[in-house]
Amino acid sequence: MSRLRISLLHLSLKPGELVSNCALVERGIRAAAAIGSDWILTPELCVSGYQFADVIGTDWIGEQPDEWTMRVCGLGRSLRRVIWFAHVDRPSANKIYNAAFLIGADGEIVSCHRKINTHAEPWTSPGEIAQPAGCHGLKVGVLICADAYTAGIAQTLKSKGAQLLVSPAAWAPGLNGPEGEWEQRTLETGLPLIVCNRTGREKTLTFEGAESLVIKNGRRLLSYSSRRSTMLTFDWDIQRMAPFAEEFETTYL
Repeated sequence: MSRLRISLLHLSLKPGELVSNCALVERGIRAAAAIGSDWILTPELCVSGYQFADVIGTDWIGEQPDEWTMRVCGLGRSLRRVIWFAHVDRPSANKIYNAAFLIGADGEIVSCHRKINTHAEPWTSPGEIAQPAGCHGLKVGVLICADAYTAGIAQTLKSKGAQLLVSPAAWAPGLNGPEGEWEQRTLETGLPLIVCNRTGREKTLTFEGAESLVIKNGRRLLSYSSRRSTMLTFDWDIQRMAPFAEEFETTYL
């Protein structure tokens, strides 16, 4: 396989509105499958929104797969698509994680990365392990948003054989916004990085200028921001480890 079609779901999410957020994710997955995308990526906390804890607390969070993950797994199975699904996990009563699940085209959960750099999220426990996962012949490492803030996690993934990094993100511009961290991680590791960010507004954060990106060797090869939910699609050259085109294909959702 020399080419992958990849869609990023750059979504306008509302904190605590689980039903409508999940419906938007599902709509994006169906739209991506309809144009032949092999991989579909969601932004960080795509069902709950980022500041959900201030709205609905954390009592609703359960062990995975929960009802929301089961819906996405079922959809992935019926459409035969690989989905990188960023959601929450409570494996035990006193542990909650900000997580990203790799769901295979058979609808089964292949792997789970638990966010390690969690200083901005008092409701969550930090993950402890960074391990790349195999997908379509590639070893892929996951950095959930601020996991890219420091060098160590990306370096660990590189040392374990990662060939590509993907990042579900909810990283708004402005105070504490990204200031070259994504670019720096690609320079340090030599690995390309695909960032699926988001849009919309929450209580104290505005994501409308937040960018989804493809970065290699410190250069932004593709970038996009939008006030509307948008599906961003590109074809990936596995041999060159770079996109074929110079712009995303964009579809409003």
